[in-house]
Formats: sequence, structure tokens, C-alpha cells
Amino acid sequence: MKRFFVRPVLLALMLSALPFVARAASLDAALACEESAHKFIADLAAQQLIDPKPMRVESNSINAFSPVRGANLNAYGFSVFAIVGYEQDDPIFRVGNGEPLAKSAYGAVVWGSDEKVQAAVTAAGSTAIVHHVAPHVTAIFCKRS
Repeated sequence: MKRFFVRPVLLALMLSALPFVARAASLDAALACEESAHKFIADLAAQQLIDPKPMRVESNSINAFSPVRGANLNAYGFSVFAIVGYEQDDPIFRVGNGEPLAKSAYGAVVWGSDEKVQAAVTAAGSTAIVHHVAPHVTAIFCKRS
């Protein structure tokens, strides 16, 4: 009798935990810089991998988005802790109080040294810009004029 009770309870517990299971996604293809900031951000939001509301907006209009809880984003083998982007005249982005960086720009902020991230981006053949943010924090950035 115990056996028939335990199995359904375990199954119910496992099914209830599914929303909290980590969802992994590689951003390598998107960081080949062949799409718009709108597509990049909208796709991640639609997959529920990022919060669609920016956590921060820089003066140059770059919006920073947080990965949602349980999302395991990576770019060229580096762990992503923020997604950034802006596209001019696009309602999913907020405008900063300064001059926008570009008409369309997007990327990922990763844990990794500039040198290692640059080597990985170059080896992948991406045209992304690698930008130093802080010690062991680097941005991988795609920009369209």
C-alpha cells in the first residue's frame, strides 16, 4: 500500500519543481552580430530567459536586463549575468538622458577576463566588440550604426 502512495507523491513533487529547473541557452549564434537588438532582446524575453523590464538604463540608452531565476545563459563558454541592448524608436527599450550609443546595439555581460573572452570571440569568427567592464567582467557587444 505504501508503494502506491509514494510513487504518485514523488511524481507530483517532481512535476511541481519543473518551473524551477534551470534552462540553459547559448547566445553564441546571436552574438555573431547578424540581427537587431529588438530581435535579440524580444527572443530572450519570449523564451522567458530574461526579465522584459530593464533593471537599469544607462545615459547612452543601453538597457540592462536580468536573466530570470533558473536561466543559465552563456556566451562563448562564459557565464552571462546581464543582457544589454537598445534600438532606436523601439518601445521595448527605455531612452537614457544622453546621446544613444547606436541605432541598434545589443550584447551580453559575462564573467571572464578581456583576453580570454576576446580569444573565444575571435576563434568563433564573430565581429562582436569585446569591452572591459571591470576585473574579470567583460561585455560582448554587437553594434549597428
